[in-house]
Amino acid sequence: MTLDRILVVDDEPQIQRFLRPALNAAGYDVLQASTGAEALKAAATAAPDVIILDLGLPDMDGKDVVAQLRGWSDIPIIILSARERESEKIAALDLGADDYVEKPFGIGELAARIRTALRHKSRTSTTATHIEIDGLEIDTLRRVVMRDGMAIRLTPKEYDLLVLLARHAGRVVTHRTLLTSVWGPAHEEDLQYLRVFIGQLRQKIERNPGEPWIIRTEPGVGYRFAESDQGGS
Repeated sequence: MTLDRILVVDDEPQIQRFLRPALNAAGYDVLQASTGAEALKAAATAAPDVIILDLGLPDMDGKDVVAQLRGWSDIPIIILSARERESEKIAALDLGADDYVEKPFGIGELAARIRTALRHKSRTSTTATHIEIDGLEIDTLRRVVMRDGMAIRLTPKEYDLLVLLARHAGRVVTHRTLLTSVWGPAHEEDLQYLRVFIGQLRQKIERNPGEPWIIRTEPGVGYRFAESDQGGS
């Protein structure tokens, strides 16, 4: 059995000393890099399945590593960073990172994010046509949405927003990505507009809209659709 390979990019020796045995124990093959240049070389030559990337590297900003990787690779990237500014997280996600974990962190949380990234990677060769979660069903071939067997009426924009989130289940999708993808670049700053539509969607699809479980808020960053069982062709 071939182990999934994780590339850990961080210049803090204590982080590397902690993560290698922890991830090995979780069943992963671990590669390590301490600079952006080393990370780019390892990504090109060692074919990792997931990259865990610190933003504060000695030779370049981690966001530049993300941008360069996304020029030729769709390897899932999880940002691991102590930077507290939301703008840093948002910039990395908008450049193509899949998720982020803040330092200090727990290995359990990081392992869960890795599993999500691997599941998403396994689905990239197909486009989901049927998505199910907690009684909610989305049929993208027929453009039908149902809750517990009953059809839900959505506006075209509500439907597009829901499908975009659902196809990135388990991943953070930033406000900017949602706004530009559904409404176009001219609306990338219309955050209140997005909040209204998210609120409308929650009223229609959540069992308890006041405590949403399917569409979760990532404060200051965007939204995350809960993990779901998907099928497609």
